[in-house]
Amino acid sequence: MSRDTEILYRGSRVSGKHDTPECEPIYLTNAFHAADLDELDFVYDGGGFAYNRSGNPNRQMLAESMTYLENGGDSLICNCGMSAITTALQTLLKAGDHVLSDRTLYGETIDVISRVLGKFGVEATYVDFSDLDQMRAAIRPNTRVFYTETESNPMMGVVDIDAVAELAHHAGCALVVDNTFTTPYVIRPLEHGADVVVSSLTKFVNGHGDTLCGAVTGTKEFIQKAYEIQQFTGSVADPFSCWAVSRSIRTLNLRMPRHLDNARRLAQALEADRRVCRVVYPGLKSHPQHELASRIFEHGCGAMLSIYVPEDRERINAFLHGLRYVRYAMTLGGPRTTIAHPVTSSHHDVPEEERQKMGITFGLLRISVGLEDPEDLIADFSGALGAFEA
Repeated sequence: MSRDTEILYRGSRVSGKHDTPECEPIYLTNAFHAADLDELDFVYDGGGFAYNRSGNPNRQMLAESMTYLENGGDSLICNCGMSAITTALQTLLKAGDHVLSDRTLYGETIDVISRVLGKFGVEATYVDFSDLDQMRAAIRPNTRVFYTETESNPMMGVVDIDAVAELAHHAGCALVVDNTFTTPYVIRPLEHGADVVVSSLTKFVNGHGDTLCGAVTGTKEFIQKAYEIQQFTGSVADPFSCWAVSRSIRTLNLRMPRHLDNARRLAQALEADRRVCRVVYPGLKSHPQHELASRIFEHGCGAMLSIYVPEDRERINAFLHGLRYVRYAMTLGGPRTTIAHPVTSSHHDVPEEERQKMGITFGLLRISVGLEDPEDLIADFSGALGAFEA
């Protein structure tokens, strides 16, 4: 063969035994070979892989891990948390259906429900999921899905999933719960009656701030239906991202205790600081759902908290500049503590009137607590809060 041909084939196969590496390989390929039509039939029957969009070993390994972590029947791995949310809802809903959703959610989740699915005839109502009477009053004959978060973004509201699941099932509806903020280390919503769990694996589950990924977990039957949707929409996670999240899951139970303890300590210190107007963290007795959070969450109350500071743009900027270690970031759940300003980021598309109802004001700052030494973290905030002194 000519050099032009040889260069395509030389070094494309590994000789010798190579199917038992200590670390999972990354299958960076868009397709897999089949020897003949018989082997292709075997692959199509679930015995292997053919095309990356329909299946990849790294995606399958991560799905197995998430199914175990959430104690579900099966999982679907998507290219980000938003595609996981969208895929789950597309599987459950059709034109003319109604979604009953918690009022305080991640802003782009509201966009998906109201603006994206709304274009295709799906209706939505947003109520306070801590008020079961308000929820009952909002149920319609065409309600098909209840949607909530384990801890609402960014108000840290906690929902009694057991009670909401009972209400949803009595109405003939499915309950979808976003478990991004808490992770299955803190709570497994399926064990509390939820039907489907979605997560942005980009955040604490991956924990390193270096990839995008999402997961949907439910029964085998539901995931098979969701898989069909995913094949048409192409919302699959790439092999490297799946590998990175799988790597990170091995240390999830080691990382999360530090995140949770740091969040508790920081919340307590900020609540005691007179320069902070208010701290919102389920682990504090001042939180309206503290008792509920203490009952349903294992190990701690999450690593996210929010604080209210004076609504002064210049002073907020001075505070951000005064932080030595902590930085502003349009994400959460990484190894380093980060801050976000919901009014100008996650909820900038939400109408002002709705934001006010949620309690999302200009003085609200959301904090994702990292793995720093807790005393260093508290000292960093304490020094920067000097921006709010008279």
